[in-house]
Amino acid sequence: MLQAGQVGYSLVEMLVVVTLVAILLSIAVPSMTAMLNTQKSVALGNSFLSSLNLARNEAIKRNARAVLCKSANGLSCTTGGGWQQGWIVFHDVNNNATLDVGEQVIEQQGAVAGGLTLTGNAPVADYVSYSASGSAKLISGAFQAGTFTLCLVPASSADVRLFILSSTGRARSRKGTLSDCS
Repeated sequence: MLQAGQVGYSLVEMLVVVTLVAILLSIAVPSMTAMLNTQKSVALGNSFLSSLNLARNEAIKRNARAVLCKSANGLSCTTGGGWQQGWIVFHDVNNNATLDVGEQVIEQQGAVAGGLTLTGNAPVADYVSYSASGSAKLISGAFQAGTFTLCLVPASSADVRLFILSSTGRARSRKGTLSDCS
């Protein structure tokens, strides 16, 4: 029982406030989740593009082949899985696109947060190798060009990015579509 000068809230007023807060949260949380997913996608894309550019620059600077390859452990290249498991950039002394004993690792990127996939089409599915001139070349000597696809799982059209590698070794980014993630 309230005495003179005391102020309080009724049960009905409290229920109205709690209901309003619940409604606002149900609107805000999905928007926040979408924003965080987009930021994860942008961060991974920027990191990958940076590694491609680093490998190209190192090949030119060293006047020797440099490779970016998928790596689950940071110690060796792998041909299984996607690029989201991580990658390494290294100086490829013997031009075989495989990290061998004595070859220097320049950069190592660990596995990325769950919910993202990064895959390359056939020419760039496992590695990108840069010659001393900065052009992308397969270990056979043929030019290397391809497309990497970054998708959010489950796919959202706002978060699909494509990274296109030209035979000159330059990589560019553009927005993709949901059909690119299939």
